[in-house]
Amino acid sequence: MTPHGSPAPSRRSILRGASVVGAAAALSPLINLSTARAATSGNYTIRFDNGRRQTILGLGFEIQSDSIGSGNNGLPDLVSGVPYDLTDSERTRFYQQMLKAGRSDRGFRYCRLAMGLYYRGLDPTRKLMRGRYPGQTALLADMCDQAGIEGLSVEYWSPAPGWKSNNSYIKGRLTSFDPVFLDEFGDALVADLDYLTAGGLRISQWGLQNEPRYATDYSSCQYSGSEYLATFKAVAPKIHAKYPHVMITADSQDGWGHDIGKALLADPQALEHVDAWTYHRIGYDSDYQIDNDFKRLAQGKPVFNNEFEYLQGEVDARRTINTAQSIMNWMTFQDSPTWYWLHALKPTTNSESLGYSLGLWRPPHDTDFSKFGHIKPGHWDWNARNWNSVAGFVTYMPWDSVRYHVEESTVLRDQRIMAWKTPQGKQVFALTNRSATESFTYTIDTQTAASFEGHRYSPTVNDQRLAPKTGPQLTITLPPHTIEIWVRTP
Repeated sequence: MTPHGSPAPSRRSILRGASVVGAAAALSPLINLSTARAATSGNYTIRFDNGRRQTILGLGFEIQSDSIGSGNNGLPDLVSGVPYDLTDSERTRFYQQMLKAGRSDRGFRYCRLAMGLYYRGLDPTRKLMRGRYPGQTALLADMCDQAGIEGLSVEYWSPAPGWKSNNSYIKGRLTSFDPVFLDEFGDALVADLDYLTAGGLRISQWGLQNEPRYATDYSSCQYSGSEYLATFKAVAPKIHAKYPHVMITADSQDGWGHDIGKALLADPQALEHVDAWTYHRIGYDSDYQIDNDFKRLAQGKPVFNNEFEYLQGEVDARRTINTAQSIMNWMTFQDSPTWYWLHALKPTTNSESLGYSLGLWRPPHDTDFSKFGHIKPGHWDWNARNWNSVAGFVTYMPWDSVRYHVEESTVLRDQRIMAWKTPQGKQVFALTNRSATESFTYTIDTQTAASFEGHRYSPTVNDQRLAPKTGPQLTITLPPHTIEIWVRTP
């Protein structure tokens, strides 16, 4: 078994398309296909009787509420983002159809807010963050209210420039790691949360730094293991003291598995303030969660992937199923309580948008209708190959659902199963078939004589209703490149 701590390759090498090896090979636009003869059937027992596992809190997304240069290059002065660019009716449609998944009682639970990137306005001292354009904070608060978002996952892509060695959001490090400096810095980060909450936003999670080992051509701030540790020990207790309900995460890249995580593990005072370990296994083959152990040194704290997207190329049919399996395998093999897709919407103007988004919007300034010509200015449309991979879980896995164990005749890589009960006790299970050519037949003992109704998803299909099947034993055949969610009725 490969140790979980195999680090992700540098984002710079990924963006440039450089060759990567080892654990990073799964980032390739083409997911490796097995040369072995593919299985076409399997037997499964869902242990709804005594197989209770973790509570699944709900899924998360990120919001691009300000501009970034195409290809993740630079921070334009242009004011452009969502919900800002959308017409009033398109905002409502976005909130209801995507963020709430068309349901009144479910949808996404968390919204990741990229401080210093998509929320990068400043006060006169250049040490406190504010909305960069009039109404930005209020628009975000209204979005969260109308979409029923529980709260933000507030994470820094860069601290405010007044705290940095180069006085810039892009690249650089903190100016000092002196205790007096870090004490003042901690007060400023608490003040940022105070400003957001005063503006009507709720905070659910908080992270010191996104991908702290990278220097990028957009907002970033590098930390060594010792620098992150000193900063975290100064700041995290202040966050917990003022916002005790907020989940503090680390390190938004390699969790406990690299220099920063190891430094936190070695310091009991710091570890006390780590509520969960967060990882970026961006675009990885979902097999990675089967073959690696992210819980081994987690000290009983939750582990989860808080950013997933595809960095290179357009999403193909196999990737659609791979994304669904990423959700399922993080939860099945790593007991993750949540999982985050990167962006809800990305603009039609950015080269990375198809791999990054669940949908696309056309900013009012984009007059190039040779691309995505059907999308009008101020409007948005689905990026179906990504959205269809996530939609079934947002729709049929309400907040605080509980996962239940499934006994598998063989743990297969291209055919995955996961089962849960909703908070109301309704039994649900998800199935996939990542094979490009072969159908796969699941024989499932549900241990109940109840009826289940199917909902099919694929790169081109969203929530196709399937005829009910009655248990306790169900025989379900999935065509190639298919995801199905089966929900107990009534």
